[in-house]
Amino acid sequence: MPANADSTPTPRPPGPVIAGLLLAAGGGRRLGGRPKALLEYRGRPLVENAVRVLREAGCGPLHVVLGASAAEVRERADLTGCVVVDNPDWAQGMGSSLRVGLASLAGTGASAALVSLVDQPGIGPAAVARVRGAYRSPASLVAAAYGGERGHPVLFGADRWADIAATATGDKGARVHLTEHANELTLVECGDIAEAFDIDTPPDLARLA
Repeated sequence: MPANADSTPTPRPPGPVIAGLLLAAGGGRRLGGRPKALLEYRGRPLVENAVRVLREAGCGPLHVVLGASAAEVRERADLTGCVVVDNPDWAQGMGSSLRVGLASLAGTGASAALVSLVDQPGIGPAAVARVRGAYRSPASLVAAAYGGERGHPVLFGADRWADIAATATGDKGARVHLTEHANELTLVECGDIAEAFDIDTPPDLARLA
């Protein structure tokens, strides 16, 4: 069951409730088994930066899906104000974390979920806010684009959650839904204000310096 890391609610801006859903369960297989949430970034766990970005972009409530070394992440990272959700099946891939995260948003009153990944520190609040601002209805389907190519974060209106959960398997995440509904997708160019690199391999760690 989801557990509040702190009882203090995240302040919500006026307008529709756009939840921030952070996927932070990865075990860092190509990083020698170093959980991505705990990689050091500016002196603190990387997961804290990702939470800050969502918060500063106006998202709330904030839900964080943990998996690899979840207990250690809870102990070391400041996730105040977040709903922290454990995904026991995190090793099955991103799809399982997305399903767990969307399920945790049931009953929150959120009109949409803005989904971000913990290992993309080059994407800051400005880009997230730009994607958030493209919300129009619970049927909205929005993704950041970099040079016209679809990337993260992505925004899923609540009307789409059930279908996304049903098709999110392995490491595909929401790609099946995004592909099948490409004609309904709004791309928001963010290449001018963000860099969409991932921290996947040891050479990528230099980007955290």
